[in-house]
Amino acid sequence: MTQAVSFRGVCRHFGTIRAVDGVDLDIADGEFFAMLGPSGSGKTTCLRLIAGFEQPTAGTLAIYGEPAEGVPPYRRNVNTVFQNYALFPHMNVRDNVAFGLRVKGVGRAERAQAADEALALVELSGYGARRAGELSGGQRQRVALARALVNKPKVLLLDEPLGALDLKLREQMQGELRRLQRALGLTFVFVTHDQEEALSMADRVAVFAEGRIQQVGTPEEIYRRPASRFVADFVGSSNVLPSDFTGTGPSGRWASLRPEDIRLDPAGRAATVTSRAYHGRVVKLGLSLGGQELTALLPPGDLPEPGQSTHISWDPAKVHVMGPEA
Repeated sequence: MTQAVSFRGVCRHFGTIRAVDGVDLDIADGEFFAMLGPSGSGKTTCLRLIAGFEQPTAGTLAIYGEPAEGVPPYRRNVNTVFQNYALFPHMNVRDNVAFGLRVKGVGRAERAQAADEALALVELSGYGARRAGELSGGQRQRVALARALVNKPKVLLLDEPLGALDLKLREQMQGELRRLQRALGLTFVFVTHDQEEALSMADRVAVFAEGRIQQVGTPEEIYRRPASRFVADFVGSSNVLPSDFTGTGPSGRWASLRPEDIRLDPAGRAATVTSRAYHGRVVKLGLSLGGQELTALLPPGDLPEPGQSTHISWDPAKVHVMGPEA
């Protein structure tokens, strides 16, 4: 399989701060790959290393097999879409999209045609003459995407591109980005701190913390078989419990039990409800059982109130016991 991006022992230090600390990673050609983690975890620095905005302190980085260390951004066949769009307010939409081609010396007629084709890809045909200030947030995001795509990069880097959008528009754009990636067959590298975005869009996900990759896998692998307590707790929400408590796996290990896998069961273990919150499609119950605090997500209905007793159970097959290093 052709590798679009390869990290080998890559580090990026800023003084005593190890922003990226020994990352090994392969991103396949044509893959939608997500880098997920909290602020300061190293994911954005890795994106900037691919873009050429940063250079490794140590290790090697290759883009389609070509060493990238020391290669300036303009000589890399990659483009970046930023969260703040970075559109030029004095230019119309077509000129914004065509700006990179203008810098490369492409003729006016050719770059105008290419810009219109890129706008059609993001479903903004007919918007070329408008100013950026006349567009909605979602439309500006599409223009930024068209501006990156018009250069026909091999790798498209997306740095939290949906963070400034409201929830409904963000969900719509998630679907649009996935559609575009499949239609174009480009390698997308998507940085986000939003677990739902990463799980719903990516072919594979790398979870970052403290400059290192904690786990790489498909969304289902990351969610259902977290490698560590950090991954279990950060990706979605999980009840991280001693394996002795869940009755699964070797003694002394930690286990992950997702809240949606807990059910009310008259024949189950006695628990006390400590909190209850309505979330529309589900109700979130806080529970106390045998000295452990748990969270359950249940369908709305006749559920116990805080302070009341109930009984719960779970399918042992839904419990994931993590390795000894977790």
